Amino acid sequence: MKKVVLSLAIVAAMFVSCKEATENAEATVDSTATAIEETVETVVDSTAAVVDSTVTKVEETAKTELKNAEEVIKK
Repeated sequence: MKKVVLSLAIVAAMFVSCKEATENAEATVDSTATAIEETVETVVDSTAAVVDSTVTKVEETAKTELKNAEEVIKK
């Protein structure tokens, strides 16, 4: 009888432990997903800024080169 009660107590403890582990895992997944979303947003914003500045530099360089070409053609 004692063995049966002890076995049931162990099984019950395992179920409680598994339930807590599942809740902890879900919380960890949720917080990780949030952190990843924030990181992605930051990377996208910084990448967009770099692309915008690069486009501006390319446009300025193209205008300068075009002016230089026009000056050479005029000479």
